[in-house]
Amino acid sequence: MTITTMAPDAPARAPALDYRTAFDLAPIGLVLSRHRLMVDCNEQALAMFGAAREDMVGRSFELLYPTHDEFERTGARIAASLNASGWYADERVMKRVAGAQAGELFWCHVSGRALDPTLPHAAGIWSFEDLSARRRIGVLLTPREREIAALLIEGLTSKLIGRRLGVSPRTVDVYRARLMKKHGAATTPELVHRLLRA
Repeated sequence: MTITTMAPDAPARAPALDYRTAFDLAPIGLVLSRHRLMVDCNEQALAMFGAAREDMVGRSFELLYPTHDEFERTGARIAASLNASGWYADERVMKRVAGAQAGELFWCHVSGRALDPTLPHAAGIWSFEDLSARRRIGVLLTPREREIAALLIEGLTSKLIGRRLGVSPRTVDVYRARLMKKHGAATTPELVHRLLRA
């Protein structure tokens, strides 16, 4: 569908407003997926991950994760959530893939939905928002510490984090203590505050 109506003072050669233009020029990163492969992405997604189209289109989302384990564990959590509600959202650490910043880790808000909730990874629409302008990664964390930090920011308890990650609450407490030590925090609220402003 193309909208051809123009304001009286609009330039005569303004680009057509259609769904492709809206996708390509959206102010947030957008990616279409099939079976965890990126089948299309917009300009903002390419800029965010420092990539050219050929770096991302046709490739696995694993490319955007710091480690293979994080890709697998996040995929399992996404599938469980998509099965239940048809959509998913979280904040996680992701990786730039090319250019001068290749390999750089950054905080990203990710949300998406499955076209068919009964087949969570078959086809989906995903949005990505770079949070690095307000939340830097100031401390080197392990993959599991990154996952637990993200869930602490969401306000989850050790029990809920353990359930989400498939580990015991005691294991979560051990990782939380490590995070507190690395960030010089005496309490969980102080840790979350430091993670949010890192």
